[in-house]
Amino acid sequence: MRHVRHKRSRGNVPVSADRPRLCVFRSLHHIYAQVIDDSAGHTLVSASTAESEVRARLPKAKKMDAAKLIGQMVAQRSKEKGVTKVVFDRGGYKYHGRVKALADAAREGGLQF
Repeated sequence: MRHVRHKRSRGNVPVSADRPRLCVFRSLHHIYAQVIDDSAGHTLVSASTAESEVRARLPKAKKMDAAKLIGQMVAQRSKEKGVTKVVFDRGGYKYHGRVKALADAAREGGLQF
């Protein structure tokens, strides 16, 4: 059902080179975020809790804290690449919990969506 919701919501996400897509995927243990340029078909920036850098910073963190950190990291990395405006793609998940925490942290980090 999540795939159906994701396909339906992707139809409403405008695709352009000046506003890449911030895509979120969450599993039971990890959360992943990517800034994707759909017109060129490649990933500009990514961050996830599966990275060794994140695991070293948060050895026994709660999932919400990890999602906030990933939101800050993806905002920082995208600003280094020169991307400040993105379109948020929640990936078929409810805008609630870890997805909302990641989005709020990315906004605080300087991304506009």
